[in-house]
Amino acid sequence: MKALLLAGGLGTRLRPLTENIPKPMAPIANRPWLEHLIIHLRDHGVNEFVIAAHHCSEVIRRYFGDGKSWNVNITYALEPFPLGTAGAIKNAERWLDERFLVFNADIVHLPQLIPLLDFHRQHGGIATIVLTEVDDPSSYGVVEQDDQGQILRFIEKPRREEAPSNRINAGMYILEPDVMRYIPAEQEVSIERETFPRLIEENTGVYGIVSSGYWRDMGTPARYRQVHWDALNREFPLPIKGREIQPGVFVGENVKISSGVLFVPPVLIGHNVKIGHQAVIGPYAVIGDDCQIGSRVHCAHTIVWDRSLIRDRSRLQNSIFGYRTVTPAGEVFEDSIINQFKEAVQA
Repeated sequence: MKALLLAGGLGTRLRPLTENIPKPMAPIANRPWLEHLIIHLRDHGVNEFVIAAHHCSEVIRRYFGDGKSWNVNITYALEPFPLGTAGAIKNAERWLDERFLVFNADIVHLPQLIPLLDFHRQHGGIATIVLTEVDDPSSYGVVEQDDQGQILRFIEKPRREEAPSNRINAGMYILEPDVMRYIPAEQEVSIERETFPRLIEENTGVYGIVSSGYWRDMGTPARYRQVHWDALNREFPLPIKGREIQPGVFVGENVKISSGVLFVPPVLIGHNVKIGHQAVIGPYAVIGDDCQIGSRVHCAHTIVWDRSLIRDRSRLQNSIFGYRTVTPAGEVFEDSIINQFKEAVQA
């Protein structure tokens, strides 16, 4: 089966971290989120991928290539300009000649595919929208459905007490190729605001099914951090690289830990990391591969991407540091987002 991964957005809410990488390539637990998603789908029987890319597309292509290293086949549908969710689907039409999956690749969700595909086959419509349930639907577009799961309409940001349900679009779809007839070519088109309402109006059969399990839009710094904390807490059962050297402390290969280092779980340390004397790491700290952490550094509620240098006596709190960040010695960083690396990231 084929999956189209929508990875062409600009990721503006995560800037400056996404100035030189696509948002789906932002690391979650020291691995690009897009890689987590591809591996999960491969393990559920998807072996053909089309990646819709625009912003910093070369980063994705350099990292994944043709997909052979992951035992999948990857094709790229490059957008000449941002085409929106439906426009990107139309742009990939030549590779999507049978039933296919679509994922907004910046949504953190690892769904179980079999019940979703079974539901789609049974209803026989043109589209299935995978839904998730939220506590407060007033910030989202909410769906109204009949007893068979057919979607009757979308209601944008209703008052909580007026919402017909707490079910919202989870950013995953199962589509029949006929959907292409309803999307104009070479235009920016939103599947949520334009295509799905048209399909519903023309009674083509748009159905929704709730997917259980973890779901989060990682599009803001606060949400991006929370995905990590949920993974460390195991509320989000994401595979974590490394061995557990003490409860809640995961360490990669070839890590050098100097004397007097204190780990306050939960903590994740990548491969080839050096940690200086009397550093305090955690709680809620993620250190990427090939990083150097100086002596007496305090790092808590902070994510440090690969190949960064945190100098002696630095204090990091509630912050995110992009690739190859170098901090001055003794500096205090609180609620900071720093991206010093201005070139296309080398995978």
